[in-house]
Amino acid sequence: MTSLHQTYLAAGQKSAEVTDWSARIGWLVGLALFIALVYWLMREGWKWRGTLQSDLPELPARPSPTTTLNAGGKPPLTGMPDEPGRVKLTMSGRYHGSTTAGQWLDRIVARGLGTRSRVGLTLTDAGLDVVRPGAADFFVPAAQLREARLDKGIAGKVLTEGGLLVVTWAHGDKLIDSGFRSDVSAEHNEWVDTLNSMINNTEGAR
Repeated sequence: MTSLHQTYLAAGQKSAEVTDWSARIGWLVGLALFIALVYWLMREGWKWRGTLQSDLPELPARPSPTTTLNAGGKPPLTGMPDEPGRVKLTMSGRYHGSTTAGQWLDRIVARGLGTRSRVGLTLTDAGLDVVRPGAADFFVPAAQLREARLDKGIAGKVLTEGGLLVVTWAHGDKLIDSGFRSDVSAEHNEWVDTLNSMINNTEGAR
C-alpha cells in the first residue's frame, strides 16, 4: 500500500507541474498585454499633452552662421543677440524637463521640452545657452530670464533637497520652469547666485 500510495502521489505531482506551466504562460501573456496597454496609454497621453501645447512658440536659438539668412538658413528670431558675450559659467549635466512655472507636475512636452537628455549649459552676458545632444537646443536671452532656485523635484523626477537647479524663463506669454542637474552638484549654488544677480541687473537696466 505504501508503494502504491507513493506512486500515486508522484503521478499527481507530475500532472500538477503541467498545469502550473500552462498557468504561468497565461500569466506572462497577460502581464505582457498589461504592460503594452500601459505603454500605449502613456504614449497617447504624451501626444495629447503635446497637442494641447501646440501653441507654444518655436524655441529660441542663438544665431550662428547656419541660422542666418545670409547663410541660407532660417532667420534669427526677434531679440536674439548677434554675439553671445562674455562667458560667466558653464555646466555639464542632465536636463530633467520643463513645466509651467510654479506647477511642478504640469509637464511641458511641446517643442521637445519634454525630452530628458544630457545637457551642456553656458551662461553668457547675452543669456543661457542650452545644448542637448539628441534633442532640440535652445537659447534663453538674458531679458527672458526670471529666476533661479534650488529645488528637489520636477514632473517625473524627484531628487534630494536642493539637488535640482530650476531656471524660470519667459517664452511667448508663458512662464516656464526648466530643471537641470549638474554632474558636480556643488556648482548649483554658484549658478543660482550668478543667475539671480544677472536677472536683477537686467531688470534694473530696463
